[in-house]
Order: sequence, then C-alpha cells, then structure tokens
Amino acid sequence: MKRQGGEAAKRQPKAAAAKAPAKPAKGKVRRGKLPPATSAKRTRGRSRTRLSKDAIQEMFSRFQAADPEPKSELEYVNPFTLLVAVVLSAQATDAGVNKATRALFEIADTPEKMVRLGEDEVRDFIKTIGLYRNKAHNVIELSRQLVANHGGNVPHDRAALEALPGVGRKTANVVLNVAFGEPTMAVDTHVFRVANRTGLSSGKTPLEVEEDLLRAIPAEFALHAHHWLILHGRYVCKARCPECPDCLVRDICLFDAKTPCPD
Repeated sequence: MKRQGGEAAKRQPKAAAAKAPAKPAKGKVRRGKLPPATSAKRTRGRSRTRLSKDAIQEMFSRFQAADPEPKSELEYVNPFTLLVAVVLSAQATDAGVNKATRALFEIADTPEKMVRLGEDEVRDFIKTIGLYRNKAHNVIELSRQLVANHGGNVPHDRAALEALPGVGRKTANVVLNVAFGEPTMAVDTHVFRVANRTGLSSGKTPLEVEEDLLRAIPAEFALHAHHWLILHGRYVCKARCPECPDCLVRDICLFDAKTPCPD
C-alpha cells in the first residue's frame, strides 16, 4: 500500500505516495527595505510588542517562497489513518509514529478493519509509542464510534471530531485542515514557541495563540500557515538552541537571543 506524508496536505488525502517534506530553507533572507517590524497593541490592558501586518506579510511570503506546499512528516493513506496517526502523535515523534503505523495501516486502514483487529493487536503494533496502552484503547473506541455514528467516515465537523476518544482541539484542527482543506490553526509545542518568540502572538495558552494567529495571518497563507510554523520550530527555531544565524526570517523576528549556539 502506498502512503502519503501528511499531517499537512491541503486537500482530501490521496493514497499515492508523496515525496518527503522538505526542511525549511535557511539563511536565504531577501535583503532590502523591510516593513516596520512591530506595532504596539493593547491586550488585556497591557501594551505588548507584536509584529506589524506588513512584517507578518513579509514573513509568510518568505515561508511560501521557500516551501510552497509544506508537508508534515506523519504518514497516512486516507482521512481515517490521518486521524489515527495524529491521535498517536501526542507526546511522541512523527518518526516514531510512522515506524509503528506502517505495518498497522497495511492491515487496518478503515474503522471497520481496526475494530476487527482488536485492542490487544493494536497495542502490539504501537507498543514503541509513549502511552501506547491508552492510545490503543482510544483508537479502537474512536473506530467503533465512527462505524456506529458516522457510517465509518471521518466527520467534517469540529464538535463531532472532538467527541471522539483521544481527539482534542489540536487533533481536530489537523484533520479539518489536512483532510478537508480548512484554514485551521493547530497549535502544538512548536507553533506555540515560534509564535511567541517571533512576535506573532503573546498568548499564554494554545487557544490564545490559535486565536491570535487566526486574526494576524493573511488569508492567502492560512491553509499552510501552521505547517510552516511547525517545520520552522522543528528544524530552525528549536527549543533549546534556536539556529538564529540561519533563520529565514531573522531580520523580522522579535526574539532577542539571536546568537549562535555554543559548540
């Protein structure tokens, strides 16, 4: 069975294999006259520094130029396997999830097949992933609910998705974006970090950051925005040692510590 990489395709997923996602380009910063970087905005009675609209436009124009069709590294073959992969990715790496699900999806790529496989067998397939016991239970239960309540289809509805076991707001946002082409903003640890460092948001919770980004990012970039931010956070704007000297948007970003990491 062929696979497509994806927490991040832009339309209904296809079963055909896709090329591995390209890492964000580094260091190729367009020079010249830049838009004003910041604007003062009043948030809950306090003044906080944020990127201006022009700066945000420039930032995402660069992301788009470097990677017009961003793909994340989760592998799936249809909306159901996408949903399962995202549920399994909580507190786990995409590479670890892919390693576990390749064989699983070969024999259980629909809710009906997953239910027939059973919780014990699913647990054996995913035992290398953190929290695998609870996740195996959630995969079977969400599969049962999809069969019983949705005719075996993944619903195109946020409330219905979030009602499924193991599915929260972030997972629902990913499915709505990847499987159904909605311009949602899935805020994981990478998006949260990049948004606060760069000046796109000063939100203290994932929901606050999500709402800030949905307001700030121009509509033309909305479909792929969270994947650009995820990949930027994963490969460049890292948690412990951000690679600021090689950053594509270094001259726009408001992060102060733009210094090389120690050897």
